[in-house]
Amino acid sequence: MMWRTPRCRSRTICLSLASVTIFLHLLLAFVSLPVYQQPCGPPGTLTDRAHLDHASVGIRVLAEPPVIEGRVSDDVSVLGDDRAEAEESGRSKLEALFDHPLYNVPGAPIPEDDWLMKVKPKVKASERSSNMWVSASQEAYEDVQWNSSRNSQPPWLRFHLGISRWQLYPHRDPNMEPLIQQLATHRIVSAVQKSGGTQLKLVMSFPNYGRAMMKPMKQERDEETNYNLYYFSDFERHNAEIAAFHLDRVLGFRRIPPVVGRLVDVVQEIKDVTTDRKLAQTFFTSPVGNVCFYGKCSYYCSTEHAVCGGPRGLEASVAVMLPDLSLETRRTWRSPWRRSYSRSKLATWESEPDYCSTVTKTPPYDRGTRLVDFMDLVVLDFLMGNMDRHHYETFEKFGTDTFLIHLDNGRAFGRHSKDEPSILAPLEQCCRIRRSTWLRLQLLTLSRYRLSDVMRASLSRDPLHSVAPLLSEPHLAALDRRLKTVLKTVSQCRRRRGDEVIYDDVSNLKDTGSPAG
Repeated sequence: MMWRTPRCRSRTICLSLASVTIFLHLLLAFVSLPVYQQPCGPPGTLTDRAHLDHASVGIRVLAEPPVIEGRVSDDVSVLGDDRAEAEESGRSKLEALFDHPLYNVPGAPIPEDDWLMKVKPKVKASERSSNMWVSASQEAYEDVQWNSSRNSQPPWLRFHLGISRWQLYPHRDPNMEPLIQQLATHRIVSAVQKSGGTQLKLVMSFPNYGRAMMKPMKQERDEETNYNLYYFSDFERHNAEIAAFHLDRVLGFRRIPPVVGRLVDVVQEIKDVTTDRKLAQTFFTSPVGNVCFYGKCSYYCSTEHAVCGGPRGLEASVAVMLPDLSLETRRTWRSPWRRSYSRSKLATWESEPDYCSTVTKTPPYDRGTRLVDFMDLVVLDFLMGNMDRHHYETFEKFGTDTFLIHLDNGRAFGRHSKDEPSILAPLEQCCRIRRSTWLRLQLLTLSRYRLSDVMRASLSRDPLHSVAPLLSEPHLAALDRRLKTVLKTVSQCRRRRGDEVIYDDVSNLKDTGSPAG
């Protein structure tokens, strides 16, 4: 029996060690329990760093939020609250900006001859033309009864009657809201393709005889232009047209016709109402059931480049049309700094540093405000990265003493990661800019009026903002970066040429780096 004793002792020792191990595990769990019940860790812990990491990824977090047991994490909800607060703060900044004296410079009453259009005085029955408005026989159109009273006129007509020698619409225009509302919601009774141009555009008609230019969504908003494409091969973007209108307004120019985003029913609001046979023949249903069409144009009008609903809803920009050319003719001017539109050939201005001296000796740039008007357009184009400014237009009635109409901005906002310095060549070569423009640009660098903030706020009012922001955050950040480049260019010009750089159009306002307000 002596051989069993060691075995018993070993069994006893093993049981004792197992008991001690279990006891230590229970003790450790008891001690650790209060730590797991704490709602958050102290500063600098992994919990805080994880929260910061979520906030740093911005839009990606909002697009793909981490989900825990069917609930969105607290990090994402906090980020959403922050964005809402940022938008609210931006709206306050936008209102403050538009209240600033630089946007409310008092001016003399507009002379009668400086209005583009006028309401005719009451005419006798015997003098009435057979071409006057007759709408009762026009199916789908309203029976209009317009007179000289603004209350009787539709918003698009009030817009036409509000165009003057120096702007398309006044600051704080009370007609802007009803006009935008009409463009976004009014029933479409006709849709035909606009002739000319390189890409697909439609002319939409409303029951009150208003018309609008529609550009459909071609690519995702966050998609950057391919670096291997030339500027003249780029798509036109619907959100660029919308953002350009808002930027033009924020800069105080008011030279782009009002544009709004709209979700269009491809079948009900285009296919079913079009009288354009060529357009109607291009409709088809995609393999996944989406209704598509491609129209007829020089480029990108094929089944490979069709625009499609999802399955019928299609995002588009809708811009109010200017007065018909039969009523008010417009003159088209070739830009002196037009690009060559060639893959191998340079334009004259790209090889001649003193090119501006030639331009300023040539009418209409040798007198008046045409040169500084063009510089305003250069600033706008550089901020939104638009290299496709080959022509611009003016109203024939006003001759050369008038503003430039900033049309066709669909190729803007293509890249946020790269700035195109060649767009600023006219400003660098001529070293000339309006004082009012220069002061407003400085104003938009201040934190209380920051350009990216007021643009974010302005764009948030567009109907398509509820789908997704019209400009991504990188595009908004690019606006601030490019604004600094413009001001740096002006500062370099002033060091070389002094006060002759500034064209004084608001001599009563202070020439300071931080405009009062």
